[in-house]
Amino acid sequence: MNQLPRTTRTTLKRLPKRGSHERETINQILDEGFICHVGFVIEGQPFVIPTGYARVGDRLIIHGSQASRMLRALKTGIDACVTVTLIDALVLARSAFHHSMNYRSVVILGRATLIDEREEKLAALFALSEHMIPGRWQEVRQPSEAELQQTTVLSMPIEEASAKIRTGPPLDDEDDYAMDVWAGVLPMRMIAENRLPDPRLQSGIEIPKYVIEYKG
Repeated sequence: MNQLPRTTRTTLKRLPKRGSHERETINQILDEGFICHVGFVIEGQPFVIPTGYARVGDRLIIHGSQASRMLRALKTGIDACVTVTLIDALVLARSAFHHSMNYRSVVILGRATLIDEREEKLAALFALSEHMIPGRWQEVRQPSEAELQQTTVLSMPIEEASAKIRTGPPLDDEDDYAMDVWAGVLPMRMIAENRLPDPRLQSGIEIPKYVIEYKG
């Protein structure tokens, strides 16, 4: 299986058995998530900003307004740290100390570059739309030239990255297993609920099949 190189910054020091540098594992986590958190430093002040993203091959794509302080800083080539976390379950132990969560997470380190060429920029925006909900891009109005100019799109290589995953039941102290306390795992997942039409939707427009069948 294709492995990303281990670096001093991506080698897990705590609970290394939960770590993975397999590109397929990292890609699967990124493809399931919707929000990443981008960490960076400007003039000594750290910031962590949530934003949408998409994976295109071995690159992570983020976008936003040209006025975004985060994007203006990142496109200069400063170091950044991007994280994505998926929560799969609450892990309820017999002791408060050993309560945990089952999760899958990815940390990516690197520097972003600006996507400025028109066709490449459109392809990146298409990928962002398809990552959110496949099929939507073909129905909606495409970005105007003015909107393209107002939008900054950045690409960050997925080259220095690692995943960390916890699965399974609680891990209690041996003496606590005899306690008269329920312990176990409470699975959690994100699901799509009832579709709510825009109050200004014109009459007679049916819900698209890709919206009806969307499961998240």
